[in-house]
Amino acid sequence: MGPPIPQINRSIIMHYMKKIDHLALDGHDLELFLAVLEEGSVTAAATRLDLTQSAVSHGLNKLRRIVGDPLFAKSGRGIVATAHAQALATKARALIDEMRSFAGGVTFEPASAQLSLTIAANDFQRDLLLPRFFGHVAARVKSLNLRVIPSQSPSPAMLRENRCDLMITPLPPVGIDIVQKRLLRDHYVCYYDATMRAAPASRGFYLAARHITVVYTDNERLDFDRRLAANGFHRDIAISVPSFTGVPSFLRGSQMLASMPSLLASGVMRGFAQTRIPLASRTRMLAELPMFMVWHQRYQKDPAHRWVRSQLETVAATAAGD
Repeated sequence: MGPPIPQINRSIIMHYMKKIDHLALDGHDLELFLAVLEEGSVTAAATRLDLTQSAVSHGLNKLRRIVGDPLFAKSGRGIVATAHAQALATKARALIDEMRSFAGGVTFEPASAQLSLTIAANDFQRDLLLPRFFGHVAARVKSLNLRVIPSQSPSPAMLRENRCDLMITPLPPVGIDIVQKRLLRDHYVCYYDATMRAAPASRGFYLAARHITVVYTDNERLDFDRRLAANGFHRDIAISVPSFTGVPSFLRGSQMLASMPSLLASGVMRGFAQTRIPLASRTRMLAELPMFMVWHQRYQKDPAHRWVRSQLETVAATAAGD
C-alpha cells in the first residue's frame, strides 16, 4: 500500500474555487448584467446589446455562479434586481470604466473607431442637434451606433451610473464630479398663427391670452415657465403637452400663444409667425435659453470622449448659425 492520501481542508478548496471564480469575471457579462438591471427585462437587454436572449441568460448564469446570488427575481410579468445586485451595479460600472481605460490607450483614431454612444436629450435638443451630429460623426468613424434617451429632469445619477455618455440640456445637473460646457445660447419667442390673430402688442395682451406649453412626463415644467411664475407673471395655460412636437397641431387655427425656443422656427414651428416676448427690458433675461453638454469627470481626459465632445461643439455652432 502506498502512503495515505492527505485530506484537503474544505476551506482551502473553497478559497481556491473563489480565486478561480473572480478571475472568470468577463466585461461582456458585466455589461449585460447592467443592461438587464437598467432595462428591467432580459428581452429588452438582448435587443439593446444585439444579442440573443439565450446569450444574455447564459452570461447572467455565469455571473450568478461567480457572485453567489440570483441577481434577479420574478415580479409579476417582469423581474426585479436583488439587493445584492443593486449593490454590485456601482462596482460593475467602475470595473467597465477601468477596462475601457485599460484598452483605450492614450490615442484615438477616428477612422478606425467603432463608437457606441448613448446621449440623453429632450425633444428640442434631440431634433436640433442629434440628426446632424450622427451624420457628421458617422462620416468620420468606421461605425457609429447612437442611442438617444430622454433626459426629462436631468439628474447626476444618469451620468454617474453610466446611463448615458453625454447629456444635452438647458438645466445641467450639479455635482462635484459633473462637468458642463455651454454649446450655444438661444432665447424664447412667442409663436402664433398669423391667420387667426395679431402678435401680442404688450405685456398685458401677452399675459391675457390663452397659452400652450410643455410639461414633461415627469411633471417637469419648462425653465421659462418657472422663471415667469417666480417673478410674479401668471398666464392662462390652456393646454400642456409632453413635448414641443405636440404644440403645432393645437396652435394652428387657434388664437393661442406658445412661448418656445427661437431655433424651433426652422423645424417643428415652421409656418408660424413669431415675435419677441413682450416683457419689460429688465425681465427680458427670463427668455434666455442656454444649452449645455454635460458629462462625468471620469471621461474628462478620455481621448475618444474628448473627440466626440469636440464634434458636438462643431455641430452646435453650425446649428446656432442657421
